[in-house]
Amino acid sequence: MSRPLRLLLAASLLLSTPLLAAGGGAAAFLKKPDAWFATPEAKSVAASILSYQSDLGGWPKNTDTVDKPYKGDRKALKPTFDNGATTDELRFLARSFNATKDTSFQKAFAKGLDYILKAQYPNGGWPQYIPLSKQYHRHITFNDGAMVRVMEFLREVHDSPVYTFVPEMDRKAAIEAFDKGVACILKCQIVVDGKPTVWCAQHDEVTFKPANARAYELASFSGSESVGITRLLMSLEKPSPEVKRAVEGAIAWFEASKIKGIRIDSKPDPKAPKGTDRVVVPDPSAKPLWARFYDLKTGKPYFCDRDGIPKPNLADIGHERRNGYSWYGTYAASLLDKDYPVWKQRVK
Repeated sequence: MSRPLRLLLAASLLLSTPLLAAGGGAAAFLKKPDAWFATPEAKSVAASILSYQSDLGGWPKNTDTVDKPYKGDRKALKPTFDNGATTDELRFLARSFNATKDTSFQKAFAKGLDYILKAQYPNGGWPQYIPLSKQYHRHITFNDGAMVRVMEFLREVHDSPVYTFVPEMDRKAAIEAFDKGVACILKCQIVVDGKPTVWCAQHDEVTFKPANARAYELASFSGSESVGITRLLMSLEKPSPEVKRAVEGAIAWFEASKIKGIRIDSKPDPKAPKGTDRVVVPDPSAKPLWARFYDLKTGKPYFCDRDGIPKPNLADIGHERRNGYSWYGTYAASLLDKDYPVWKQRVK
């Protein structure tokens, strides 16, 4: 398969369902034509992006890095891969360099790529950020698509002509890191009674076992993050028998874990802080849903407040977490209905 076709295959699978934190900030400009990146507007955006790059090379999360330059203390910038941070800023800088040949963009890109490569554990996983935290951030992080997003970017660096300015040694390092990431994903997959299933939102960086994150994010089968992981494995050009087995196991789990006959509504509630409340409504015609988390022992969905005590029903937890978190979604619908049949035909 040629490099352009390989890129098309990867993009079609990975973009058929947007990653949770994608779409804003630098990402909003990436559909612009190449010529735009040489315009005064683009240079202004690039200057803002450069000002938010930390001394370590990455960018902070939940921050508008494109509107106006950062004027604060640079030591306060905490780089991460969480919530879409770092990778889209690097994509923007790569295209800015190609359009302008301004070496400041090239140097900043190299620093950011180095940050990503150095952050990878020897076992192939990525934490949320470096320097490493003593808390859950140190875990191999699939939550909100963090590790999948990093791996997708590294494959682009190796395969895409956008990055021909990157030294060959670094492009090779990028694809080697991607391959190590695939091996890590296979090690993290939860196996039940000898059968591979799906993944937790985060895994212990030493044992690969499912791990807790925030108080309401307990070790579990993830009905959300596992979709992006499965789709990444399906995008591999020549999947090994191990990868095929991993995909088939995940697909079987998604099929067995779909929830039918309900929909999630927001109903008026004068007593609620914002006047509405999220409720589960019986509906035989509703599209299948998946829960964000499934209990590792029972395989059933759970819901959790900040007290860390899992409950069997959405109505069992308090208003704040019930309405302030994504507990259900049509997460795997496109994966099962569209992506898997195409993948199955391709690899048979």
